[in-house]
Amino acid sequence: MRKFTMLFFIVMFMIGTDTFLISPLLPTLQHEFGVSTDIAGWMLGAYTLGSSIFALIAGPLSDGWNRRTVMVCGLLGFSISTILCGFADSFWTMCLFRFLAGVSAAFTAPQVWASIPAVMPPAAISRTMGIAFSGLATAQALGVPIGSWLAAAHWSVPFWTVGGVSLLLCIGVFYMLPDIKPRTAPSGPTVILRRYAPLIRSGKARGGFFAYLLLHLGSGTAIAFTGRWLADKFELHVGQIGNVMMFLGFGTLLGSLVSAYVVRMLGAIRAVTTGMLLVVVLYAVMPHIASLSVVTASYLVIFATLGIIFPIAMEGLTSLNASIRGTISSLANATMNGANTIGAWAASLLYVQLGGFSSIGYFAGICLALSLAAFLLSGVLRREASIPNNEKVLSGQEVRPS
Repeated sequence: MRKFTMLFFIVMFMIGTDTFLISPLLPTLQHEFGVSTDIAGWMLGAYTLGSSIFALIAGPLSDGWNRRTVMVCGLLGFSISTILCGFADSFWTMCLFRFLAGVSAAFTAPQVWASIPAVMPPAAISRTMGIAFSGLATAQALGVPIGSWLAAAHWSVPFWTVGGVSLLLCIGVFYMLPDIKPRTAPSGPTVILRRYAPLIRSGKARGGFFAYLLLHLGSGTAIAFTGRWLADKFELHVGQIGNVMMFLGFGTLLGSLVSAYVVRMLGAIRAVTTGMLLVVVLYAVMPHIASLSVVTASYLVIFATLGIIFPIAMEGLTSLNASIRGTISSLANATMNGANTIGAWAASLLYVQLGGFSSIGYFAGICLALSLAAFLLSGVLRREASIPNNEKVLSGQEVRPS
């Protein structure tokens, strides 16, 4: 079972590395393609746009397919489109290849969360979930800075590296992961809407996903132009930006590792409330800090706190209905990437038109405060019974491999 744990960790690490790869490279790519700051954010938004749109159909469809096949095909498309990013010769071709990479990721990442309960024994599911999530955090801590350092040779090298490793990983998934087939595989255009029906009917689910949207809108807007702000305020080059952003990743990794302990000590509601309020204050004051060391320390605290909050929120959402876990995971992924797409556009507008990074900090703080209110009102953080699913034929229960 350890091989599955390591496999899921590496898949999420590669997806996480690619997801955040553009942010520290943004000043370099902006100069390379000769685009203005107000539209440069679309090199970030193209990836998240593709992921958010196609995640809405990837989850419901994959609940009726062999998850290993979906993951292999998704990783293959992911690796090819990421390699092509390294050959982009214009702003628009980069946006196109990033969009395709996001589409591929939309079919890949949700399979990790949906496959874990199918291949792992019940006692190991929570631990494996935490390790898989830490792959995303490790990507911020190590993958993104490594990408920044590789970009010192040429901006295309990080894309070729991530794409090449992902291609090898695709082969590993094919040979290591067993077939994970559903007991029923309904087909037809109505399947997607019918799988979403239990979530649409539930006020708890609607409130929880709205809170999740605001959470990622705030954090996504704040991180989108971090590289640009560090370059402008502190005159850092791409390698130095990567060094600072390494602390963002270490913070997220630290938070994800202690999240379960914090929940046991404080409870989910108190942990999220305390953490959200702390991050709101830090986002409001950080743009006014003149010391790079203090800014770096603030980022470490912010992302450690978010690293605690994200698993709590995700656990609350996936517990809504275990029988459509793939659909819920994909909807959460679509929500996250949709929020990040809006955040990239909002960050461009706020940074250029409305006072630079200060306006971004205030916007992020407001979004997180509203997210906290929505979480508390929805009740999704409370340990209650899951919402019912009347579509039994669409349960998509995987067959545990023998």
